[in-house]
Amino acid sequence: MRIWVDADACPVVIKDILYRAATRVEVELILVANRLLKVPPSPFIRSLRVPSGFDVADRYIENAVEAGDLVITADVPLAAGAVARGALALNPRGELYTAHNVADHLSRRDLMDELRGLGMAGGGPPPLDQGDRRAFASKLDALLAKHRPAKA
Repeated sequence: MRIWVDADACPVVIKDILYRAATRVEVELILVANRLLKVPPSPFIRSLRVPSGFDVADRYIENAVEAGDLVITADVPLAAGAVARGALALNPRGELYTAHNVADHLSRRDLMDELRGLGMAGGGPPPLDQGDRRAFASKLDALLAKHRPAKA
């Protein structure tokens, strides 16, 4: 399992949780962004800089992800693409996107985009709170425990 992070919009507190988890369980963590990212020194953590442009990081991750990998993103179309390739996707609030629920998430996202375009809805989700951070860390730990290969 590798963990791919849509790092352009990923909150710092979520990145910090991921850095600690990657080092603790010795799993490869790859942060993809269109700007240079500073990451802690670790043989398990690296960042990839992609060219600037709309959804360039998302497309990179979607093309690189493999079955069994985990993608960290709040971008529902990226999550859907990852799930279609057999990966798991987790948003920064700790909600897991799966083959069973990603179509519903896409539909809601599209509806909200349409309502915002008509001026009938505004803004985005509220800022992450302590409960969101705990939910993310808990779900991440559960996923890592479930998918961690047995050590010899």
